[in-house]
Amino acid sequence: MTNGFEKTPGWLDWYAGPSRPRFQLPGGAVDAHCHVFGPGERFPYAPERKYTPCDASRDQLFALRDHLGFARTVVVQATCHGADNSAMVDALRASGGLARGVATVPPGISDAGLRELHDAGVRGVRFNFVKRLVDAAPRQDLLDVAERIVSYGWHAVVYFEAADLADLRDFLLSVPVPLVVDHMGRPDVTKDPHGPDFEAFLDFMRARPDIWCKVTCPERLSVSGPPALDGERHAYRDVVPFARRVVEEFPDRVLWGTDWPHPNLTGHMPDDGLLVDFIPHLAPTPRQRQQLLVDNPMRLYWPDAD
Repeated sequence: MTNGFEKTPGWLDWYAGPSRPRFQLPGGAVDAHCHVFGPGERFPYAPERKYTPCDASRDQLFALRDHLGFARTVVVQATCHGADNSAMVDALRASGGLARGVATVPPGISDAGLRELHDAGVRGVRFNFVKRLVDAAPRQDLLDVAERIVSYGWHAVVYFEAADLADLRDFLLSVPVPLVVDHMGRPDVTKDPHGPDFEAFLDFMRARPDIWCKVTCPERLSVSGPPALDGERHAYRDVVPFARRVVEEFPDRVLWGTDWPHPNLTGHMPDDGLLVDFIPHLAPTPRQRQQLLVDNPMRLYWPDAD
């Protein structure tokens, strides 16, 4: 039980007491994908949610940011809060300008509602196509939302499984705002990173110059590990070849984030300090790391910053 809510059976809480990373992040690094959950007592979880998490508050997120050495964060609306962005917006407002947000926006949102989100620091919307997490939304509704956000300069974060890309490709390419793909489109990392399946994803990236990719969530994609636990600084080796292909071909369109507090993991909960130590494996050069962690997220989320 967490603040009146019963956690989903088997739920794994986020890792308390993460290690201090050995990899020193470049100055101004951005954690470009993380979430807040509740606290449920203050920000109740959505009735239509498909999971109930433990609480993961803004203050706990900010403490992790500082511990790991990030300067800024991008808080992505969690599906357990539905289209009620209150917890995410509260985190943005409390950040002193050091956080931006990605919201879930219903098609009928008012102009005043969009303006309020923008003023709070929201710079994108999320379209989730993962069927086990959300019910499918009509594609015309998503296009209507996308057209509404054009004038704000926002983008759309899209989350899908690799097997669904063929069906989604034409629709996604019709969306009239920049796209940011979550977690490399969730490739099957037991397959060849140079094989036709992942090549189809890279070809999708090549189709428009404004499609970005988060090379995130190795803990979610890995099959053979080893997990980022117990001091393991060479974790998730089966994910590295996929991430490297993306970083090497699209160095100016990649982002990285912790995905804290790691919703819906079932096998293990990673040590976030060791996740940071994963970064040099996918971005071996200082120039790649500077783009991945600083230049790219700043251009997308803080384009007017000095």
